[in-house]
Amino acid sequence: MPHWVRRLIFVLALLAPLSAQAQQPNAGDRAAIKSVIESQMAAFLRDDAANAFSFANPTIQRMFGTPERFLSMVREGYAPVYRPSSVIFGPLDEVEGQWIQAVSVVGPDGQPALALYTMEKQADGSWRIAGCTLTRPPSEAT
Repeated sequence: MPHWVRRLIFVLALLAPLSAQAQQPNAGDRAAIKSVIESQMAAFLRDDAANAFSFANPTIQRMFGTPERFLSMVREGYAPVYRPSSVIFGPLDEVEGQWIQAVSVVGPDGQPALALYTMEKQADGSWRIAGCTLTRPPSEAT
């Protein structure tokens, strides 16, 4: 595991709430969250707009309106998750009441990025992606 990934996991652990009241997702929830993200990335690799769009929460779906608009936005602004050459799942943490799944990716340009997926549990118990923020990983230089 690259040094920056270990450092990132440490930093995210520090950001996690210290409250004992925070309800942790169970193992099934964790597996479902990982599966949703992996399935969306697989749909991106196939340019399967409809399938990729199905993993977004209703708010994101309303915002973009069509699977094609959604895929176009991802293609233009999220190349590291649209065409990753490497994917490593990091911690799942609660941040201000939202579940954030950290995913280290390497984009098609060879540059590492950190994708922070905001996950939302639906009324039917399924998980959907409520947003994704791309950042650069912490510098390895100290």
